[in-house]
Amino acid sequence: QVQLVESGGGLVQAGGSLRLSCAASGRTFSSYAMGWFRQAPGKERKFIAAINWNGASTAYADSVKGRFTISRDNAKNTVYLQMNSLKPEDTALYYCAAAYTIGLLTTTDEYDHWGQGTQVTVSS
Repeated sequence: QVQLVESGGGLVQAGGSLRLSCAASGRTFSSYAMGWFRQAPGKERKFIAAINWNGASTAYADSVKGRFTISRDNAKNTVYLQMNSLKPEDTALYYCAAAYTIGLLTTTDEYDHWGQGTQVTVSS
């Protein structure tokens, strides 16, 4: 079992940057695939980025490719999402997710552990 706590959200102007962090409890963090998703009001939760157990493989949604970077530090039980060149349409509640697998997962159904989310608001 793993528990996830996101942090780093906030209000930023368009073109700015934020780095989200997701701290995981437990001693087997390196056995988990990790992902970031976001959900805007009235919309479905959508995949943003994923990283496999050792960080060797990553995947991104087309909407954030080239602007966002996912990374992990297994020694710190933490996964990060560096967000650059932020746009107003990036405004959403951002969720961290985990699944006990070595693979790379890109859909909500594949993850079984979720954090509470951190709000990102990008002003124009």
